[in-house]
Amino acid sequence: MTVEVHSLGCRLNLSESEALRAMLGDAGDLVVVNSCAVTSEAVRQTRQAIRRARKARPDARLIVTGCAAQVERDMLGAMPEVDGLVPNTAKLDPRAWNVPSAPPPREKRGYTRGFVQVQNGCDHSCTFCVIPQGRGPSRSHNVAQVLEDVAVHLDAGVNEIVLTGVDLTSWGSDLPESPRLGALCEAILARFPALPRLRLSSIDGAEVDDVLFDLIAGETRMMPHVHLSLQHGHDLILKRMKRRHSRADAVSLVERLRARRPDIAVGADLIAGFPTEDDEAHAANLSIIEELQIVHGHVFPFSARPGTPAARMPQVDPATVKARAADLREKVAGMRQRWLAAQSGKPLWVLAEKGGTGHAENFAPVRLPAGTQPGALIRVTPARVVEGILEA
Repeated sequence: MTVEVHSLGCRLNLSESEALRAMLGDAGDLVVVNSCAVTSEAVRQTRQAIRRARKARPDARLIVTGCAAQVERDMLGAMPEVDGLVPNTAKLDPRAWNVPSAPPPREKRGYTRGFVQVQNGCDHSCTFCVIPQGRGPSRSHNVAQVLEDVAVHLDAGVNEIVLTGVDLTSWGSDLPESPRLGALCEAILARFPALPRLRLSSIDGAEVDDVLFDLIAGETRMMPHVHLSLQHGHDLILKRMKRRHSRADAVSLVERLRARRPDIAVGADLIAGFPTEDDEAHAANLSIIEELQIVHGHVFPFSARPGTPAARMPQVDPATVKARAADLREKVAGMRQRWLAAQSGKPLWVLAEKGGTGHAENFAPVRLPAGTQPGALIRVTPARVVEGILEA
């Protein structure tokens, strides 16, 4: 049986799961669950994934790694389905898996985009978050390491590179001379002039340096798509979260980007029902969706994580949290539908994926003509929106 890796959570986990598959190769009858612990719901989904994996592969070794394996080690280790745990900090170390240190080459078939991890861990202390416990302090890959990884993906045939990290925009803070993420993006674009598309995963607007801003605003190979680690639209809630930006900071960043690049699409993470959130704060959370024109929204109902400061704050009633999350999702859905409708009739460059769909430069989803080869970059003009997808 082949090695099977189930990935939950963020794009960084997806990137690490790719590396795990390559590293483990033909290591035997093995199932790996690369877990997430960002919310209590994520831990619940991890437990579900473990049970499903065991049911599907009853005779395989089942190993759990990822953030939940670090933060919820005792609970997951006690599950009868689990044969062992690999700490999150060791999951890409071949010695933890007893496999050779040189992974087999990546196959060229089936690749569309390459997720390149450039940073791990976090030095901040947001009051709702356990990720620093699961991933440790911020650690950056140096430029040479990143360029080598990008080259591997390009050799495998990808047309888009996505830079990932736990706190992506903190890249370089622990390296000599403390370079910024903009310098890394410049180095990638200069080293690989044939790379068509460079995309960023979630970024912290408070850490966007001048070079990075100019690249997002004016470099055609940088995708016109930013996903902000925003979390909320009310200043008092942001303060209680220990975020490092205000509402005005986020609005200013997006306004300045749009002034230079009007076609930019904005995404954001938003938390509904954070402790002490009242009706006024919820209204501010709703209104920032329209003010920033958020069309790629990730809405999280707040769930208290034991050991975090937010878990000790006055909690919002669970039914209210659920209702407010529904309000936010409905608001984002309306913004997104209007935005997608506005894309109709516009020529778009789309990166084809499996299943007959792909994503435009602004990350709009597009259904492609039958027979389009995954991984190809094609120019299409969508005619309409059907069930939330542009049809070419």
